[in-house]
Amino acid sequence: MENLSDALEKLKLSSTDKTTDSVESSLDCLLKALCNSSAEASMKIQEMGILPVFPSLLSPQSSCTPKVANIIAEVAKNEFMRSPCVEAGLIPPLIQLLNSTDQEVLLQTGRALGNICYDSHSLQAQLISMGVIPTLVKLLGIHSHNTALTEMCLIAFGNLAELESSKEQFASTNIAEELVHLFQKQTEHEKKEMIFEVLAPLAENDLIKLQLVEAGLVECLLEVVAQTVDGEREEDVSQLKTASDLMVLLLLGDESMQKLFEGGKGSVFQRVLSWIPSHNHQLQLAGALAIANFARNDGNCIHMVDTGIVQKLLELLDRHVEEGNVTVQHAALSALRNLAIPVVNKSKMLSAGVADVVLKFLQSEMPPVQFKLLGTLRMLIDTQGGAEAADQLGTNGKLVERLVEWCEAKDHAGVMGESNRLLSALIRHSKSKEVVKAVIQGGGVKHLVTMATSEHMIMQNEALVALGLIAALDLVAAEKDFVGSSLVSMLHKLLSDERSAPEIKYNSMILICAVMGSEPLHKEVQSLAFIDVVSKLRAHENKTVSHQASLTEQRLTAQS
Repeated sequence: MENLSDALEKLKLSSTDKTTDSVESSLDCLLKALCNSSAEASMKIQEMGILPVFPSLLSPQSSCTPKVANIIAEVAKNEFMRSPCVEAGLIPPLIQLLNSTDQEVLLQTGRALGNICYDSHSLQAQLISMGVIPTLVKLLGIHSHNTALTEMCLIAFGNLAELESSKEQFASTNIAEELVHLFQKQTEHEKKEMIFEVLAPLAENDLIKLQLVEAGLVECLLEVVAQTVDGEREEDVSQLKTASDLMVLLLLGDESMQKLFEGGKGSVFQRVLSWIPSHNHQLQLAGALAIANFARNDGNCIHMVDTGIVQKLLELLDRHVEEGNVTVQHAALSALRNLAIPVVNKSKMLSAGVADVVLKFLQSEMPPVQFKLLGTLRMLIDTQGGAEAADQLGTNGKLVERLVEWCEAKDHAGVMGESNRLLSALIRHSKSKEVVKAVIQGGGVKHLVTMATSEHMIMQNEALVALGLIAALDLVAAEKDFVGSSLVSMLHKLLSDERSAPEIKYNSMILICAVMGSEPLHKEVQSLAFIDVVSKLRAHENKTVSHQASLTEQRLTAQS
């Protein structure tokens, strides 16, 4: 350490005496000491106050500059030295050096900045605000033949791309073209992986998604898939997953998705379709997720249903019923749910047997699969023409039993909500006494009463309409459940609450009138003085509500 102390003393003096030979030998000594014991040497540098000397040595013209930047890079490998580096004012001169034409200076400068800002979002944000991104993108273009510099740029991009504030700056550069160009030249798995690690966070931005599509990334990804799909090596499996996942990510942007769909005639769309019948689970998954992403507007959905995609998805699901792959099940059900949104598709999909295949997954214990299964069935019957299907599903004892069970899935709010909504939809769309009977016998009434108190108005309304139909179609059978679930007091709360929407008040009054035919329920209505609450609603600003209040008041008065 004596030699190191001497070298540090000489460096201290260099602020007044810049004799190159003297400085060079001192820097060599520092580098040697850092290689032998980085932490110990770094502490010595800190103790002797050398860091503030470095900015004056980081001159673009100086031959010492690469060594100084290298020393800073080595010092900043130690976490305890990063803040002192910042406090010594090293970041601004290092950023200036990124404009150098000397490749060694650029490499060591990039390392120094990367190590100082490692794992610090605030420092990385500072680099972004100082315009480092356009500079690095430019460097990548100029020095793409220099492997070490290229890797330095990729590591920097990977770190900076994690910050949301970087995306706008990246989008204003030609990063997409540069990365795709670089990717096309790579033959080694490790190098491709490095580029993938930058592409994934960048592709979360919709504008960059489109730029990547226009730069030809999709063709690169399809080529990777074709080369690795039958490979058994670990790196083939890894590349196939990364490439197909990235493909799906690009389809999450509306513009990039539509560009690749090309009216259903796009070559990319056709290639993705061919993944669904594949024997490779990763490709099946990516294919189904891609269809779910293409199915984000009515035009695409209608085209896809008309060209037979539903059958491909059903065949895929059939292959995964017994001991199936849960992620593939979930993806295929997601695609079917999205395809079932346009009204014109519902009857076609029902005719294709979608409901029958979906019901095969009723025994699934996986909440994500349960959630998509419920959503798909609800979408299929959610139309004026869905009565027949709602009737068939609503009288399916196993389905109703499972729905009632899932209505209590408190650990999975999504599954619980969808179960309630499907239970309500079966009644609302079938308007069938048989379905009502099945729901009552299955113990579903209490869940619909609870659903009517939901924080979501749409769910409240769906529940009240379903309860109104139960009361109208089979009040005698439902009477015990209505009393047991405190239906009347719940309706009193909804009508008394000023925050209740007009539709909620209207449907609550319809339901009050419907239950008046039951003696125990009638008594409850009288004991809670409903007439006082209803009479106030006659002055409601909504004419439909005030009119229904008048009718309900007459009914209550007549039967008091």
